[in-house]
Amino acid sequence: MPDTLHPADIETRLLRPGSAAYDAARAVWNPMIDRRPAAILRCASAADVQAGVRWAVAQGLPVSIKAGGHNVAGHAVGEGSLMLDLSGLRGVEVDPAARVARVEGGALWADVDAATQAHGLAVPGGLISDTGVAGLTLSGGVGWLRARAGLTIDNLLAADVVTAEGALIRADARQNADLFWALRGGGGNFGVVVRFLFALHPFGPEVMFCAPIYLASAGAGPIRVWRDHMLAHGDRIASLIDFETIPESPDYDPAFWGQRCYAMAAVPNCDPDEGERLIAPLRNLGPKAADFSGRIAYRDLQKLFDAMHPAGKFRCYWKSHFLKTLTDEMIDEALANALANPSDHSISSLWNFGGAVTAVPAGATAFGARDFGWMYSLDSAWERAEDDDRVRGWTRAAWDRFRRHAHDRRLYLNFAGQDEDSADLTRDALGGTFDRLAAIKAVFDPANLFRFNQNIPPAR
Repeated sequence: MPDTLHPADIETRLLRPGSAAYDAARAVWNPMIDRRPAAILRCASAADVQAGVRWAVAQGLPVSIKAGGHNVAGHAVGEGSLMLDLSGLRGVEVDPAARVARVEGGALWADVDAATQAHGLAVPGGLISDTGVAGLTLSGGVGWLRARAGLTIDNLLAADVVTAEGALIRADARQNADLFWALRGGGGNFGVVVRFLFALHPFGPEVMFCAPIYLASAGAGPIRVWRDHMLAHGDRIASLIDFETIPESPDYDPAFWGQRCYAMAAVPNCDPDEGERLIAPLRNLGPKAADFSGRIAYRDLQKLFDAMHPAGKFRCYWKSHFLKTLTDEMIDEALANALANPSDHSISSLWNFGGAVTAVPAGATAFGARDFGWMYSLDSAWERAEDDDRVRGWTRAAWDRFRRHAHDRRLYLNFAGQDEDSADLTRDALGGTFDRLAAIKAVFDPANLFRFNQNIPPAR
């Protein structure tokens, strides 16, 4: 489709309220999200995106962008917007000699992992395979390769972007460098990324995975040992403590079903033999329900958390804090919160950061300063709409209490809640980069066409 598509032709392609296709297209990963765009355009090319943006401007409609549709706040679906559905743009091309991948804007991380692992290469992605590349990348991107290769944005080499004027431009270190800087952590505020160019790293196809499942009755002692081990080896290990409830699964002794526990999940960012030695001190620290540690294919590792977060099943509310340090008091509070969470489907996590993540200078990307060492996330999930107020209210209260520990009120924008305090949280999350981002927004989107995100209003 040429980018000079006539507006009348766009009309014939739109999905409108009242059709089954419209309702299917507006559905996203979090079933709490029930917004109704004015229309939806399924895009199969960059030219489709350009034509859709121009049509929306002509109609006076804002634009929302659905790539993977995995954002917990449901930013893909804008009430009264033209929603651009990029699910027809999932191509991935790998140049193994140059160690780069060209990834279309609607691709999922499963698409990227399949293409790159065919050559023994990887780019840091998320922990759930059906996460969209675009949403995860533009707000940072935290995954298992972070100790070795940093955040996803640290591996972004270039982006092809459709602007609010409907132009298709390249942003990289030489062309539109301000925009390129803003895309690395500033979220989906600046246009529609229709293609990413990523640097790749040799990793896999087999990796070492540490996964002892400690009963909550083990207390906080093993977590303190984990913290100290991460302080010593965080430049080579990406890890998290994942507070969970043991499911009714044949993987566990029925005597443990329904008990609260925590997984000590870790991936050494090195060869499996060295990795096995690195994780050995973490595997026998207290009473366990199971130990799933062992060698695993990287592609399978990337899918391990999928079953805990199946698309469309659980109503979700996620919040986070970045932490400068991880004290005994913080560990105790995180464990107490995990025990008190009103839903057995919820998880919460303590994440370590080190190595390549923290080596990036503060001003290098819009993500801002990397002077945090940890993250605490509350990822609440439940099944019934009648429990919304109870579970979401408890989660928000726990997050509010924990905020006294947050480093400079920083948080991860992919785990920011559901927009009830979006403006303040966005400024807090971006810290010293916010004003520069607002100035760049004024250049590329002065009318705030792309406002369904952790929004950065254009500077005035």
